[in-house]
Amino acid sequence: MANKRALIFTGGNLSLQILDIIEENDYIIGADRGALFLIENGISPHISVGDFDSISAEQLELVNSKSKETVKCDPIDKNLTDTELALDVAIERDASEILILGGTGTRIDHTLANIHMLLRGVQHHVHCSILDEHNFITLTGSTCEVEDLGFTYVSLLPLTPEVTGINLEGFQYPLHQATLKIGQSLGISNRLSGHRGTVSVEGGLLLIIQSKDQ
Repeated sequence: MANKRALIFTGGNLSLQILDIIEENDYIIGADRGALFLIENGISPHISVGDFDSISAEQLELVNSKSKETVKCDPIDKNLTDTELALDVAIERDASEILILGGTGTRIDHTLANIHMLLRGVQHHVHCSILDEHNFITLTGSTCEVEDLGFTYVSLLPLTPEVTGINLEGFQYPLHQATLKIGQSLGISNRLSGHRGTVSVEGGLLLIIQSKDQ
């Protein structure tokens, strides 16, 4: 699957509309309940991974029968979340881009862990992001093009204690050689001034969150 986009469907909030993101050449990974969601909607994952402790034995049989490959791990002995297991698969199989769907939801601990996992993409030089109905989240430690995807706001939050040398082009509120520190809200609720903008940083890691209320 080298040079293909990998879509990870995991167990957070998933809607039928999110299935429209799937393209013909995508490599589809189901993580635990995310695999069941895919199969119940007529999509066979290339691989399903996880401990599958959130689905019944009958549902697991369905996942096994409809997935091209299944990797099941022990729920007691595993050290990684199902989403991280899926992310490892995507990285190991040389995905050119990774998009996590169902990575946000009512469990704030899982949501934050999934956001922190974007660091793995930066470390492996793979563009990695999280998408739901209201948010598109990515991470940069260098330069990132931000395209208008239909979201209202673009917010910037440091993932490291400090992010330095922040420059924004194509935004309503530009920044030049700015510094953001954890605990500051200076980067919240900016907007693109056109169809795309550029975010560049010189030091640290910066979350770029496109969002909308409805």
